Amino acid sequence: MSVSTFGSADDPAVLLIGGAGASMDWWPPAFCRMLTGRYVIRYDHRDTGDAPSYPPGAPGYTGTDLVTDALAVLDGLGVAAAHVVGISMGGGIAQELVLDHPDRVLSLTAMSTTAGAGDPDLPGMVPLEFPPDPDWADQAAVVSHLVAGQRVMSAEPFDEREIREIAEIAVARTTNLESSQKNHYATTDDSGPWRHRLPGIGVPVLVLHGDSDPLFPLPHGEALAREIPGARLVVLENTGHEFPGRNWPVVAKEILGISR
Repeated sequence: MSVSTFGSADDPAVLLIGGAGASMDWWPPAFCRMLTGRYVIRYDHRDTGDAPSYPPGAPGYTGTDLVTDALAVLDGLGVAAAHVVGISMGGGIAQELVLDHPDRVLSLTAMSTTAGAGDPDLPGMVPLEFPPDPDWADQAAVVSHLVAGQRVMSAEPFDEREIREIAEIAVARTTNLESSQKNHYATTDDSGPWRHRLPGIGVPVLVLHGDSDPLFPLPHGEALAREIPGARLVVLENTGHEFPGRNWPVVAKEILGISR
């Protein structure tokens, strides 16, 4: 899988883990460069970018494999332990990483994520109308599809130009566009629930969560911060299930603070 780094390997490592269907391009270089004094690492999940691809709807890997992929990235770079930042599905991967491999994680930043999807004490997803599948062979149509899907999950103001620029880069790099948008949702959840294990997390934890997240409403982030000892919650104002450029300065500041 492709890996990209910023900064010096002599500095504290920050591993960025993207969400479902997201290549490393959704951690834009302009944001990565805001993490000054850190060795910033981003990578392509399986089925995204030019990472190994599988037939649509038939991923040849499990959720646990996505966790061990993150470890493989660190191993390949010779990084013993990193400050781990995960968004959405990547936030779940980051939580499992610190629970199962605590010696590899120096701190955890969980953004727009949950440990309790489907739990009765937490709100479900707000009803959303996603766009229909595009012609997966038409790159321009797929770009527009990704932009439309992100718009559904975002708060206003929505910067279509910003998202389109990222989507164009990601689509151009992706081996199988249909697989990239379907296979993470088709993986077998072989790890089981882990919310009950959250009190066992012993590293510094930062929870970043949008106040208007329709996929994982704010109580999901509040539960993480409440159930992980010492965790700190930062609510991102006027923010849905997204990572808009207007939030990069505050997110970068918070990550730099926890990764000293």
